[in-house]
Amino acid sequence: MQDAQFFKDNLFNINAQNFEEHALSLFRWQAIHNPVYQQYISFLGVKIDEINQISQIPFLPIAFFKNHRVITLDTEASVFNDGYFESSGTTGQQRSRHYISDFTFYLKVCQYIFELQYAELSNFHIFALLPSYLDRKHASLVAMAEHFIQQSQSSFSGFYLQDYEKLIEQLRQAQQSNRKVLLLGVTFALLDLAEKFRPNLKDVIVMETGGMKGRRKEIIRQELHQILKTELQVDHIHAEYGMTELLSQAYAQQDGLFLAPPWMRILIRDVNDPFHFDPKLRYGGINVIDLANVHSCAFIETQDLGKLHNSTNTFEVLGRFDNTDTRGCNLMVSF
Repeated sequence: MQDAQFFKDNLFNINAQNFEEHALSLFRWQAIHNPVYQQYISFLGVKIDEINQISQIPFLPIAFFKNHRVITLDTEASVFNDGYFESSGTTGQQRSRHYISDFTFYLKVCQYIFELQYAELSNFHIFALLPSYLDRKHASLVAMAEHFIQQSQSSFSGFYLQDYEKLIEQLRQAQQSNRKVLLLGVTFALLDLAEKFRPNLKDVIVMETGGMKGRRKEIIRQELHQILKTELQVDHIHAEYGMTELLSQAYAQQDGLFLAPPWMRILIRDVNDPFHFDPKLRYGGINVIDLANVHSCAFIETQDLGKLHNSTNTFEVLGRFDNTDTRGCNLMVSF
């Protein structure tokens, strides 16, 4: 019998060959057990038993997370207890909430993805430069960074706020060790560090997570990365693509080219017709299938604009649709 535990237990066994089968199974289960998603599907006039391929699956607009409690109910429904992640935003913006049944599962997913693309966390010193996020109790990025810091078991690892001099000194000492050094930072803070201090971070993995949060003028990712590379003296800027509404992340190790884990797939939709998918379409709106979203909805229509590359797991983020809430650093489209 399929239930939430079944889908979580099988997540790490998903590959290119069985992805579609698993996605269709999760869709049929969530279409029955997720009241909000079920109503949305019904409103569209979609019949569940007629969905035979992933391109036919209705994607839930991401805005539903702002106005609805998007949860998939089964025998574990009572364990939600109002635990949730909440999106950031400027004053007056309504924030998304992603209700979480199993925080341990979220951390397991985050760690698995990072170690799949980089190395075991015990090989790293992890510096988290996330000043705006630490003020929030329900930030998924803080939960992930805190877990990474703990798993690294390094005396250098930790959160840093506005004490850039201490950060630079600790980075300098960490670079002399035999571990890799990761600086994970929100965009505006990395820019402040780069422009005010210009530290030599040649051997550091500098990873931006997006986020101007109204602190600076929005710029395209290519311009941002060029500034950071020049001022921090690194060859590449790494990036993380994640959001409150997704339990999984994608990472770009250079050139803003993101690689998603095996259970996450990107589909590109027509910018003028959210229900139109064309395999030949390379630019458009980003739809995400995140099969780790077992207890919410795995099929999300984002407000990001993107470009799909040769693989359904490799993509770029080019900007955002007009009149959407500010999130991340890449709001200007760069076609």
